[in-house]
This record gives sequence, C-alpha cells and structure tokens, in this order.
Amino acid sequence: MGNKMSAHALRLGVSKTWNSLWFNKGQDYIEALHQDLQVKKYIKDKLNLAGLDNIVIRRGENTIDVTVYVARPGVAIGRGGSAMDLMKKDLSKMTKLQANININEVKKADLSARILARSIADALEHRLPLKPAMENAKTKAVAAGADGVKIWVSGRINGASQARVVKISVGQVPLQTIKADLDYAEERASTRELGIFGIKVWIYYKKKESK
Repeated sequence: MGNKMSAHALRLGVSKTWNSLWFNKGQDYIEALHQDLQVKKYIKDKLNLAGLDNIVIRRGENTIDVTVYVARPGVAIGRGGSAMDLMKKDLSKMTKLQANININEVKKADLSARILARSIADALEHRLPLKPAMENAKTKAVAAGADGVKIWVSGRINGASQARVVKISVGQVPLQTIKADLDYAEERASTRELGIFGIKVWIYYKKKESK
C-alpha cells in the first residue's frame, strides 16, 4: 500500500492536510476544481526555477489566495515585485476572481521531496548521469537531518531498450505507518532521446522541523 499510493494522500487528516482549502458543491465545485488545476500548472511552469515546493489555494466569495513555498523567493518575486504582479494579473484573468499571491521561503530545501525530485529531473533533462544525481539528492537530505530517504527512478536507464527502475535508499522510511511524517513527491523528466522518466522521492524525519 505504501508504495502504490501517494504517501501524502495516505496521511490526509493525520499529519498532512489538503492543498486546496475551500468548500463548494455542484457545478461550482467542478469549475473551481479545474481552475485549481490550471492555477497549479501555471505556477509550476513559472516558478520551477525558484525551487518550488508546494502550492496551497484558499478561496473566498470573490477572491482566490495562493500561497507558494519556494527555496529561492527572490527569483519568484522578481525585480521590484514585477514577477508577482504579472502572476496576479494572469491568475485574475484565469479565474475571474481577485487573486492574491503569497511567497513563503522553504528554510530547509533539502528536506523537500519535491525540490529533490525536481533536481533529479533537471539532471536527466540536461543529460547528466543518473546515479550521481540520485546520490547527491540522498546525501543532501541526510545532511539536512532526514532520518530516511528513498528514491525511485523509472525509464530507459542508460539508453536501455526496455524501461526499468533504479532504487536507492538510506535509513528508515516507514511507508505503512500512518503517523510517520513522510514528505513525498513525484516528478517527470522529458528527454528527447530516451522519452519520459518517472521520479519518486520519500523523505522521513522523526522530529518535524520547519523546512
């Protein structure tokens, strides 16, 4: 079970919460859900270079508040706040609501599964060797205080004709323990020669610290 579904989804209501914090029903719910997916895709495309960790969306009657957690807030904000102003305008047009964006810094980026997974995906897309990228991500997480790290990468490793999975792990990663505080992320790397690679990263730390 722990390997077959998202570790985040498995812990909703226990140690994790929803990333869309609003309530609606009927046709309005469907429309709001699709808007959330569009907003998250837009922000992901815009802020990947800023070390994007997470996106949390809250809705009011005529407003949408988006809180973005990034490792490099200066990149996300832009010179004089220009990047934030542009994103607010685009999100207001997209949702037809008054959009507000809050940028929060991830203090311990190396404990973010999403940031580490993205670093491995970037290495693959830039044709860098896979194993050193995985080892580097694992070493960074352990140095930052992680008690356990597990990384899976699937695809045509080293140009093989058939896809396979490369796995590395260190320490304890209790996937079946619901109360265990696990950070989990999935990423995809698109390469011209070898197609798409899937990356999964689990990070476990016993004493939850501010990232």
